[in-house]
This record gives sequence, structure tokens and C-alpha cells, in this order.
Amino acid sequence: MAHFAELIDGIVVRVVVVGNSDTASNGVEDGAIGAAFCHNMLGGEWVQTSYNNNIRFNYAGLNYTYDTARNAFIAPKPFASWVLDEATCKWVAPVPRPEGQWGWDEATLSWVAL
Repeated sequence: MAHFAELIDGIVVRVVVVGNSDTASNGVEDGAIGAAFCHNMLGGEWVQTSYNNNIRFNYAGLNYTYDTARNAFIAPKPFASWVLDEATCKWVAPVPRPEGQWGWDEATLSWVAL
């Protein structure tokens, strides 16, 4: 099984699962074949995503952005102060999260115990 994200203006609007027989040529998975299958069945623009984060850094989710320059799916930015880690394409707080159960307080730019 393979997963494909539909994009509208670079934003993920849905993710579908496609059978192996619809994504492969001679038994070898090919993202272009799967994207074409999705387009032919449902219309729109499709990009393969990986449930195991094997490609494009992160599994695509609703309202994620597909960044073509990074070839990555990026989650919506959770807080204004957070920055994108270029190595993982994940948002990180300006202060490392302590061990345990903590929530981010944007007003104080700090972690607070839950």
C-alpha cells in the first residue's frame, strides 16, 4: 500500500491509500505511477507520502504544506516563535522541551508543566 496527498496550491487537502498494483511497474513501486493513478481517478495534483516518513521527511496531514524546494511535507507552524529545523523539516521551540509532560506557553516562550 502507498499513500498519496492531494495538493491545492501546495496545501494538503486529503490523503488516500492506493493498492500496490496501482503504484508499481514490474513489481517496483513508482510514485509517479501512483500519482497518475490518483489523478486519473480523482483529478487534482498528487504527491506520494510515507506513513513511515521514508520519503519527504514527514507523513502528509491535512493542511500540511508541500515544499517543493525541500521536497518535504511540513506541518502547520504551531506557534509564531517556533522555527523550522532544516534537517528534519519539523518545527522546534526556541527552548528545548524538558522530560515529562509539558505544554508550550507562547506568551512566556517557555514550557509549563501539565
